[in-house]
Amino acid sequence: MSKLPLLSAAIAAAIAFASVPVQAQTTLTASSWVPPGHPLTVNILVAWTKEVEAATQGRVKFSVLPKAPVAAPQTFDAVKDGVVDAAFTVQGYTPGRFVLTKMTEFGFLGDSAESISVAYQRVYEKHLAKLDEHKGVKVIAVFSHGPGQIYTVKTPIEKVSDLANMKIRVGGGIVNDYTKALGASPLLKPASESFQMLQSGVADGIFFPGESIQGFKLQSLIKHATKVPGGLYNTSFVMMMNEAKYNALPKADRDAIDKLSGEHFARLAGKAWDKADAEGWEAMKAAGISIKTASPAFVAEAKAKVDPIEQAWIAEIKPKGLDGAAIMSEFRAEIAKVAGGK
Repeated sequence: MSKLPLLSAAIAAAIAFASVPVQAQTTLTASSWVPPGHPLTVNILVAWTKEVEAATQGRVKFSVLPKAPVAAPQTFDAVKDGVVDAAFTVQGYTPGRFVLTKMTEFGFLGDSAESISVAYQRVYEKHLAKLDEHKGVKVIAVFSHGPGQIYTVKTPIEKVSDLANMKIRVGGGIVNDYTKALGASPLLKPASESFQMLQSGVADGIFFPGESIQGFKLQSLIKHATKVPGGLYNTSFVMMMNEAKYNALPKADRDAIDKLSGEHFARLAGKAWDKADAEGWEAMKAAGISIKTASPAFVAEAKAKVDPIEQAWIAEIKPKGLDGAAIMSEFRAEIAKVAGGK
């Protein structure tokens, strides 16, 4: 029997196989300025990149850089300029650049990062996105960490007056103004510098969500924690992609990313932070940190001192055509709605 027919068949099969379109794979870079083991990195950034990879059947992958190429305050521009393709940042790290996103930084909003983040995303899409404060990047979602609380090295905080003249490390934005209103001196520095500031005595305390004492290994330094019902403050984050890299993806992959953006991402981030906060408070208990809940008198006095800051923001955004009082009322109602399971 001639081998020619078999050879011809093999060649034909090879040609047919070669003519099948090969699905292109795109590998993008992702960056985190917090430690690799921090929940922001592992349970939010990396978790989301894996979701994208699964949803695109491996056509879009992310390489998470072992170290951020820029400091936290430069992250927005790094994504905009294509230094990295995807990352998150805190808008408050660049004072004056983002005004509208301060809405989620006000205190006493709620006790759940999930409820606040999902409500924030909904209100952002409805009222704020159209003003394009994040121009130059593809916004994946906005979100908040868990309710911010008070931690000190030496002095327990039981009255608002206990904060007088204390030097407190803060992340910027509204919490910077809150710190001044409560009588303390804010030290605006990225979270990654917290340990050194507390260890050296440059800072007397820190405002952080429950997760961060463990996340930044501060248990050996912090001796006192004061939990403020509803949170003393919150911090606004944005997850983003380089706009050109996003737009260059095939429509099917952009659609897959869009489905994993917005409220989906906000809920993923909020849930991860709530879990990390719960673990953080348990770690603080195990470390022997004294934990107290702020009294109703403390809350009432703190609210009275910081309320003018929210009123100033309402006046600040009025020229943009936004009714800040109505937006905050809607935001608080939306938080309660999400907390109720809607």
